Amino acid sequence: MGIPSSSVSMHLVLLSILSSLCLTSKAAQYRYHFCSNQTTFSPNSIYRSNLSHLLSFLSANSTTETGFYNTTAGQTHTPENTVYGLFLCRGDLTTKECRDCVSTATKEIVQLYCPDEKVGVIWYDECVLRYSNRSFFSIMEDKPRTVLWNLLDITETERDRFLQLAEKALSDLVPAAANALSGAKKFATKEAKFTESQTLYSLVECTPDLSSFDCNRCLQGAIAKLSKSYDGKRGGRVLSPSCNIRYEVYAFFHVQAQADAPQPKGKGKISTVIAIVIGVTIAASVVLVILLYCFQRRKARKKSNATNEKNSGKSDGLLSFHADASEITNVESLQFDFETIEAATNKFSDDSIIGEGGFGKVYKGVLPEGKEVAVKRFSMKSLQGLEEFKNEVILIAKLQHKNLVRLLGCGIEGEEKLLVYEFMHNKSLDNFIFDSKRKLQLDWKTYYDIINGIARGLLYLHEDSRLKIIHRDLKPSNVLFDHNMVAKISDFGMARIFSENQNIANTKRIAGTYGYMAPEYAMEGIFSVKSDVFSFGVILLEIISGKRSSGFYLTEHSQTLLAYAWRLWNEDKVLEFVDNFLMESGSTSEIVKCIHIGLLCVEENPQDRPTMSIVIVMLGSESIALPEPKHPAFSVAKFMRWLNSCRWMKSL
Repeated sequence: MGIPSSSVSMHLVLLSILSSLCLTSKAAQYRYHFCSNQTTFSPNSIYRSNLSHLLSFLSANSTTETGFYNTTAGQTHTPENTVYGLFLCRGDLTTKECRDCVSTATKEIVQLYCPDEKVGVIWYDECVLRYSNRSFFSIMEDKPRTVLWNLLDITETERDRFLQLAEKALSDLVPAAANALSGAKKFATKEAKFTESQTLYSLVECTPDLSSFDCNRCLQGAIAKLSKSYDGKRGGRVLSPSCNIRYEVYAFFHVQAQADAPQPKGKGKISTVIAIVIGVTIAASVVLVILLYCFQRRKARKKSNATNEKNSGKSDGLLSFHADASEITNVESLQFDFETIEAATNKFSDDSIIGEGGFGKVYKGVLPEGKEVAVKRFSMKSLQGLEEFKNEVILIAKLQHKNLVRLLGCGIEGEEKLLVYEFMHNKSLDNFIFDSKRKLQLDWKTYYDIINGIARGLLYLHEDSRLKIIHRDLKPSNVLFDHNMVAKISDFGMARIFSENQNIANTKRIAGTYGYMAPEYAMEGIFSVKSDVFSFGVILLEIISGKRSSGFYLTEHSQTLLAYAWRLWNEDKVLEFVDNFLMESGSTSEIVKCIHIGLLCVEENPQDRPTMSIVIVMLGSESIALPEPKHPAFSVAKFMRWLNSCRWMKSL
C-alpha cells in the first residue's frame, strides 16, 4: 500500500524544520565576559539603579531591525552615576533570536558574572552586550580582546593551506562590512570550499556606530591577532568590544541563498517565479503542519484534562497520581489550598521571585503560621509541566534524607500546578563557588562537608532508598543550602525511577544541562547511576577550581575544564588547578584527593567510574589507595558525530 503524497510532503517539511533546529532551537550560548574590578558600586547605589534601568531599556529595544541599540541611563548633572550601554546581535539572526539573546544577557551579566562592577562586557554566540560608566559610543575599542578556538585540529599537512584560505576569506569580507551604509548592519559572511566535503564558513561584524575607517581597523587587527595565534584549529574567533570575526568548517550562521548567483540567460524571471511558488508552497505546508500539530495537542490536552479530573476527584479536589508499573501514590496529606499558597506569595508577586527555570518560577512564601517556604509554580506554557509535576510529587513524597530538599506539599487548581518546599536560606552552590566575594565566606572544611553531603544524597537516591533514582540534572544550582549550610539536592522534575534489577536505560528526550551531562547521555540518550556520578565529578572539579565547566575551553586555557585538570594532573602541576583561596584554608592532601576522585568520576567509560558508595569510602578514608584516573570524557568526537547528523538532515 503506497504512502499518500500529502504524508510524504508533510514529513519532508517536518524534516526540514527539525534540521533547522540543529542551528536555531537553542538558548543563547555564553562564550566570554570581562568585568573591570577597578570600579565597583554598592547594591543600593544610584549607579546600580541606573544600571537596572539601562538593562531594561536594552531589553525593551531588542527588536530593532539592525539588531543594534545604544542608550544611557542617569542624570547629566551626576556624570559619575551615568551608565552607557549597547547590544549588538549577530547580523543573520531573526528578531526573536536577537531578543532572546539580549534578554539572557541583561540578566546573566549582573546575576552571574559582573554583580558589582561598573564596567562589563559579555559575549554570546548570538550577541554581545556592554555597559560602562563612561561614553564609548562610536569609539573603536579592541580591548579587552580574546581569541577562542575550536577543539579539533586540521590535519598537519593541510594547516598552511587552511590558514591561507581562512585569512583570505576573512579579509575579503572586511570591505563589505566596513563600507556598509550609515545606520546599516556592518556584517558580512562567506562560504569557501576547502575540500570536496568541507566548506569554510567565515563571518565579520562591527558595531554599526563605527566609521568605515574604524571598522576596517578593528577587523584587520582581529584577523592579524587570529593569524598570529593560529595553531591548526578547525575553527576560531576573536571577540572585542567593537568587532568580532569567526571561521568554522560548519555553518554556524544562517546560510542564505546567494542573491548574486549566476542564472541561465533568459530564465531569470522564470526562476524568480518558481522560487516564489516554491516559497509559498513550503510556507503553506508549514502552516498546515502547525495547524495539525495544534489540533492534535488540543485534542490530547482535553483528553489529559478529562483524565486528571477523573483521577483527582471532583468532590474534594484531592490529588493522586499513578506511575506506570508502580504503586499508587496518594498525596492527600500533602495537599495545600491554592488560596493559602497565593496569599503566602503575595499573589505570586515579582518581589517574591527567588529563582526561575525552564519549568517556571520559584517564589518565597510565608504561611499563616509564619513558616517560610519556597513555592515552585509550573509555567502553564510548559508542555512537560504536568509530567514533571507528577514526577516530583511521586518521587519526593517517598524520599526523606538529610541531603535532599524536603517537599512540604503541593497544590493544583485548573492549570495551576504548585510544589511547596522547605525554604533554603542560603540559596544554591553556584551562588558561592562562582562568586569571587561570596566564595570567601566559606572555608575548605565547609566545602568538604558540602562535597560529602552531595555524595550522601546521591548515594541515598541510587542505593539506600526504596527506589533506585537517577537525578539526571545534578548541577550547582540544584544544590541548595539550609541555614546551617547543609547541602540538599533539589529539583527532581527530570528524575527517573529504575526497577530493582535495572541498571541502564535509553531515552530520545535528553533532559538536563550541557556541561554536567555524561557524554553517553548527552549524545546517545543512555543514562544510569554513572550519569549522576559524572555530574558529581564535574561539580567536584568546579568547587576545587572555582570555574564553570561550561565555556571553560573558551578561556585562555583553550580546553575544557576536564581536559585542563587532566593535563595538570599528568604534568604533576595539579595544585595550579586549585582556586587560590582554598589553598589558604584547606588541607593540600584532601584537595588533591578530591581532584583525584573528580577525575575518576568523569572518565569516558561509564563502567570505569566509581559508584557513589565507593566515592563515600574514598572521601572518608585517609589511607585507601585510589586507582589511577583514565582519560576523562571530553566528548568532542561524539559531539562532531551529532553535528554531522544535523548536516545530513539539512542536506535531505
